[in-house]
Amino acid sequence: MTSSKSTRRKFLASASLLSLAPAIEAFPMKKDKPIVIHHVFFWLKNPDSKEDMAKLIAGVKSLSKIETIKFIHVGVPASTEKRDVVDNSYSVSELMFFDNVEGQKVYQDHPIHQKFIAECSALWDKVVVYDTING
Repeated sequence: MTSSKSTRRKFLASASLLSLAPAIEAFPMKKDKPIVIHHVFFWLKNPDSKEDMAKLIAGVKSLSKIETIKFIHVGVPASTEKRDVVDNSYSVSELMFFDNVEGQKVYQDHPIHQKFIAECSALWDKVVVYDTING
């Protein structure tokens, strides 16, 4: 039996990715090739610490220097309407687009990404990753 929390997370991930469809069409990527979307949610150990939040955001933004990232968006929960399907419990999110799985692998192994993990992993309590590829 699937838990309602798991089902809710899957729904939220799907809904957030579906809302990106117009943005995907706007990117100058080859539409006949797979596009990999890497969406990461971070929960800070100290969610009320502005210093920790600033350090995590700066760390995530530093990843933009990795050459295989075609687009990066760094965000925090929006003050939108409270609804059962909205999960705004995270502290920071990153959304990245890659041309292919190989480009995403370069990102994973890149020294900048490894440095980010080494310098910022003590800040977070939990991380959830959703990787998708166009169908």
